[in-house]
Amino acid sequence: MQSLITHDGYLALFALSVASGLCLPVPTEVLYVLAGALCTTGVTGQVQMGLGPVLVYSTVGSLLGAVGAYEVARVLGRALVERYGKWLLLSPRDLDRAEAFFARWGALTVLLGRLVPVVHGLISLPAGVAGMDRRRFWALTTVGSLAWAALLAGLGYAAGSSWGAVSHDVHAAQYPVAILIVLVLGFGLWHRWRALRRGPHE
Repeated sequence: MQSLITHDGYLALFALSVASGLCLPVPTEVLYVLAGALCTTGVTGQVQMGLGPVLVYSTVGSLLGAVGAYEVARVLGRALVERYGKWLLLSPRDLDRAEAFFARWGALTVLLGRLVPVVHGLISLPAGVAGMDRRRFWALTTVGSLAWAALLAGLGYAAGSSWGAVSHDVHAAQYPVAILIVLVLGFGLWHRWRALRRGPHE
């Protein structure tokens, strides 16, 4: 990734940010820390990027990718649940509940989700399935993506040539978060499976 960013600069940063927004496995905690470090002379001996453009390209790329993922989920979400929901332990009623949840808590969920490793690249999907208001989604995604990029690029800028150690620590922090998410989802699926076995009135 370092050779790609140092060679293609902002174009690579933008493209990888779009890919991350589309829920592809791009480690932005490494990408943005490196981009921030390249705003100093600590990596290549010269300044290759500006911190302002780094934040702009990162945020715009993440937003475009997230909007793409959101729109796909919004169009296909209910249709997939109605057709294959029984295999996913989901029903149209579950989507109605998800929509109600996002109507009440969606803003906080999307905003904070952009600041959580693993989750920040996936939060667009439930927002789209639940039919969250587009303008609200765009605004919150922009703010959250900018904050995420600023945090990581700022760490890289401060670290300079030691950016690798910083990105490693941030990357390692995502594992307990991922384990927690898996446990929560597993408990939710188990609870849902038991409810389906009991019948529709449970």
